[in-house]
Amino acid sequence: MFSEQRVAQMAGYLFRRERGRMNYVKLIKLLYLADREAMKRYGHPISGDRYVSMAHGPVLSQTFNFIKGAAKSPAHGWNCWIADKANYAVQLKHKALRESLDQLSDADIDVLAAVHAKFGKMDQWKLVEYCLRYCKEWQDPNGSSTPIAYEDIFKALGRSAPEARKLGKRVEQERNIDRLFASL
Repeated sequence: MFSEQRVAQMAGYLFRRERGRMNYVKLIKLLYLADREAMKRYGHPISGDRYVSMAHGPVLSQTFNFIKGAAKSPAHGWNCWIADKANYAVQLKHKALRESLDQLSDADIDVLAAVHAKFGKMDQWKLVEYCLRYCKEWQDPNGSSTPIAYEDIFKALGRSAPEARKLGKRVEQERNIDRLFASL
């Protein structure tokens, strides 16, 4: 299930590696690539967000709404961690020490570290170019946005069609169970 606090902590970890501030397109691409890497390694994403294809590549849908300021944030959510975007940049509000990243497992941190090591030196446009070229689940939305299914990401990561379908279905079922418990 999507966890605003978890994705804010993911961003916090990445900001710590970037001296507390970065272009918001770079952030959204690094977050997407981290979720994708977690799916490759462990069969499920970190953030639990939904994905969409947009003009500049794949995007975490709900997270993008927080970055744009188009979604309200509860007390310990996105706005507790991340300052609003200004001049196409977002920044960390406070230090993201490991002990403050309590929604992230050690495996999540390992994924984030690996993604930052591989892609952190790229600027936002190099990341966009990379995603358009190598994230085969992305489809040109022709000026709009279109959903990306978990199954399509697993296929793009090299899983067989039956295995991708099974893994995608499992992620969807976990989201539904989490949503059910959250509503109780």
